Amino acid sequence: MALNLRTPSRPIASLVSFFNLIKNALRGVFYFESVQSPMPLTQSAPREALHHRAISARGYKRNDGLFEVEAHLHDTKSFDFKLVSGVREANTAIHEMWLRLTYDTTLTIIDAEAATDAAPYAGTCGTITPKYKLLIGMSMRPGFSEHVRHAFGGVAGCTHLTDLISIAATTAFQNLAGQLPSDATRQPYPLNRCHALALAGAVVATHYPQWHKPSN
Repeated sequence: MALNLRTPSRPIASLVSFFNLIKNALRGVFYFESVQSPMPLTQSAPREALHHRAISARGYKRNDGLFEVEAHLHDTKSFDFKLVSGVREANTAIHEMWLRLTYDTTLTIIDAEAATDAAPYAGTCGTITPKYKLLIGMSMRPGFSEHVRHAFGGVAGCTHLTDLISIAATTAFQNLAGQLPSDATRQPYPLNRCHALALAGAVVATHYPQWHKPSN
């Protein structure tokens, strides 16, 4: 089934600075690791594939100045799988859901659209999709996850569509990187919020020396 979904604040500027840091300062490190370790996980024991969940998200800038993210979830089994509603043939979608968020430079959701192309219980699972319009007006900032749980938790939503919200939200942040002017006078928001970007660490000392704070 073809799917045709329709699709600055100072804190955001600081966030953009962070993404520029990751792109420019750490690109060489991550590239080096990928070249040296084509399979970074250790070799597993002999095994057979059972389930494949593919999740993807793409970000866009619209011609009207708004931004969009489309997230997609696709579940299949490698064998014929017996559901209470019938047998789903191998490599045929058990779950396939889409979510689109349209938002502005403040990360406020302007529009939201959900779609269910495949689900275990045809005629029932997809009936919840219109409820995801409740995302409109929410801001993808601190506290967003709590609002999402309140609106769509448990029987109030679809587990898989709700999972896609967090994927779409983090992608929305990434989507703004390089799109807004940065503010060199403010500490980038993500600094000191993960081990690689500790203010006392080598990455900040090398690439963001103005924010470096040596440990005592």
